[in-house]
Amino acid sequence: MFRLGLIRSGLPNLEWKSASVRDLLAIVDYIAHDNPDAAQAIKDEIERKTSSLMENPQMYRRGRMSGTREMVVRPNYLVVYSENGNAVTILRVLQAAQSWP
Repeated sequence: MFRLGLIRSGLPNLEWKSASVRDLLAIVDYIAHDNPDAAQAIKDEIERKTSSLMENPQMYRRGRMSGTREMVVRPNYLVVYSENGNAVTILRVLQAAQSWP
């Protein structure tokens, strides 16, 4: 599990499951073959939007799996996460066509 971002008093930590890190890196690598700038842009956007979850973890819709939520980053990219009072955990970063779990 990875923790990204600063730990701020009173706010949950942001944690990334290893599968979600692999998902993000695979997406970035795939896009980078054709367009490195676009790959960096989607990586930055996903990181920025997931960082905002620490302040408002219930901002996005309830997930298809119990106990999860889903953030649509762009129509083609979905971040699946769970949250409790201590942490927001990024579970997966998927292309919209992918199914999970």
